[in-house]
Amino acid sequence: MDIEKLKEQAQQALDSGDLETAKDLLVKIREAKESKEAKESKETNEQLGKELADELKELDEETKATEIKEAKPKEQQAQPEKQEITEPTINTNPIDKKDKEEKRSMEVILNDKKETYTRSINQFIRTKGEKRDGLTTVGAEAVIPIDRITKPEKQPETVVDLRQHVGRVPVTTGTGSYPILRANKNKMISVAELAKNPALANPEFTKVNYEIETYRGYIPVSQESLDDSDIDLGGLVAESIQRQSLNTSNAEIAAKLQTATAKTVTTIDDLKDIVNVAIDPAYNVKFIASQSFFNELDKMKDNDGRYLLQQDVTVASGYKLLGREVVVMADDVIGTKAGDKVAFVGDPSLFAKFFDRQQASVRWVDNDVYGQLLAGFIRFDVEVADTAAGFYVTLGPKA
Repeated sequence: MDIEKLKEQAQQALDSGDLETAKDLLVKIREAKESKEAKESKETNEQLGKELADELKELDEETKATEIKEAKPKEQQAQPEKQEITEPTINTNPIDKKDKEEKRSMEVILNDKKETYTRSINQFIRTKGEKRDGLTTVGAEAVIPIDRITKPEKQPETVVDLRQHVGRVPVTTGTGSYPILRANKNKMISVAELAKNPALANPEFTKVNYEIETYRGYIPVSQESLDDSDIDLGGLVAESIQRQSLNTSNAEIAAKLQTATAKTVTTIDDLKDIVNVAIDPAYNVKFIASQSFFNELDKMKDNDGRYLLQQDVTVASGYKLLGREVVVMADDVIGTKAGDKVAFVGDPSLFAKFFDRQQASVRWVDNDVYGQLLAGFIRFDVEVADTAAGFYVTLGPKA
């Protein structure tokens, strides 16, 4: 059916409020367009193939004609008594000649540079070096370019920044202490009218001492590489340093989460006991789980056969278990080796504090050998602030 007629019917269905019919017509319009484009593409490829075949045929005829002309004087010298030489028949029809010139023009204006260069090489070979259009030549030689991939392809990486989950505290000194107000469970006392007010319990503080560590390094980049690269090499190296700083902070934070009180669970009910009873309901509980731990969670079902792990777009990680966010880390980050089924269960923002003295920064440093060094710096410390805020859970085999 004609596409325009389908569009008209779809518009009428849309105006009348028949969305289902409009949707079906839209599918038909798309199919008709794809069919039309496929047909046009096939015709274009056939036309291009025909033109290339005609061009090669013409080149063969020109080459043969040249060889015959070169051989003619030699035959006349060898057979002087023979006066007539049969010339090869050449089509001099001006209409055919015009058609061939038009085909040749169409070939020249093709957009694909690689195909154009390939045809130029073919012409150079077939004409024994007489035609060099579109080629780079050195003396009598044609230079064949080497394809180079200069933009690196990045491997996929799972990027989880644990600094976004723990408590982040900006500091301005290299050492110091951070006060933590302990949970207040004290009560007021009932007194008689006009009686003297009794003293209330004083607030209790816990001091968390920190000492900033400096992490730094550099990547040598030659001035020639910066000048010759057709990508933003400086930006690429800076991005690599930023990723290394993230890996460093994640490793230090994970090491502190691993110091939480250890517990072993074997069933989903054991996890519920930790979330509902062992941890105070005032804490914002999360699961920071290894991939292997997460894999086991993903297989758990309730009594009705429904999977317990839920997808939830309202949280950054995209998953929830028992109504709590699940953050997935590599086994050897939150654990110690591949295959570790472990997780921090609790409130990481209150359990650990990230004392940030200087965020990751980079700067160029001149060097006599390499030209420039791209140096990276980061200064921080991670300390445990509230041990009651979570547990380090290991998922064991079922009994």
